[in-house]
Amino acid sequence: MKPTISIVVAIFNRKDELFELLNSLNAQTDKDFEVIIVDDGSLIDLKPTVHNFEEILNIKYFKKTNSGPGLSRNYGAKRAANEWLVFVDSDVIVEKDYIENIKNSILSIPCDAFGGADKAHKGFNLMQKAISYSMTSVFTTGGIRGNKKAVSKFQPRSFNMGVKKEVFEKVGGFSEMRIGEDPDLSMTLWENGFTTAFFDTIAVYHKRRVDFGKFSKQVYQFGCARPILNQRHPNYVKISFAFPTLFLLGYVLGFIEYFILGKGFILALYGLYTFMVLIHSMIVTKNIAIAGMAVISTYIQMFSYGYGFLKSWILLNIFRMKPENAFPKHFHKV
Repeated sequence: MKPTISIVVAIFNRKDELFELLNSLNAQTDKDFEVIIVDDGSLIDLKPTVHNFEEILNIKYFKKTNSGPGLSRNYGAKRAANEWLVFVDSDVIVEKDYIENIKNSILSIPCDAFGGADKAHKGFNLMQKAISYSMTSVFTTGGIRGNKKAVSKFQPRSFNMGVKKEVFEKVGGFSEMRIGEDPDLSMTLWENGFTTAFFDTIAVYHKRRVDFGKFSKQVYQFGCARPILNQRHPNYVKISFAFPTLFLLGYVLGFIEYFILGKGFILALYGLYTFMVLIHSMIVTKNIAIAGMAVISTYIQMFSYGYGFLKSWILLNIFRMKPENAFPKHFHKV
């Protein structure tokens, strides 16, 4: 028998994105699934958008007070009727064979949870494509978000993630973390003996942030979350998590070397890195304008994440602050 699927979407305000997501779900080749929309206290009315699809999709809509995405997904999971929970962000679009490929992959790749890659849609604007490149590039994340070959032990992310409902319930679902709740869940699954897999046929188109300022704030928060995750899951700490911070400190050291010692060896290495990113992004995107912006978004990502990681590491390990006190906005009080 084919597995049964419940799509769970936690959303705050994104009315236009919700319409695009539901429209892509309506185009599925396999129509046998349900959709759970959890409105996380939106300030605009999302019900009319959902109403447009009530007669063509098996869809349920719930509105609750704001608690962040993780706890809202838990809310939706409790109301899901099917065997597998599939979490997608509200700002993604899926291919028409998304559900079909999920079911086929579940049957062929035994696991308790799975995830897929994200990529840029041809209809995205240039900045969205540049940001998508920097989030999936081998020169930034090591390609782990978009390349099966780069994955040793895959951590599914909630923009494109599936979990058996019974397994999800056994580990208590997403934690009280507002940011980093998805890798937190992945590592909790591992600690409880459950397995995860990467499905290379279920990539989604992920819009992400639409300007560099919002992107910088987002990856800064990701950087802050990583040392918290390291404390919660010490068995899965990797030196690579600190690379963006080393990148940031190395850049600062390069300027010190240049202005004090009159040498530019370190900055020359960054120049080489910039050139490699430019050429690689041009090859990947086939657009010089996107490539130019990809260089900027790559540096924003490395610097913002690196600063967030460094700040969080100092507060947690030098000043011995509790994560909830150091970053209260990262947690929801349950």
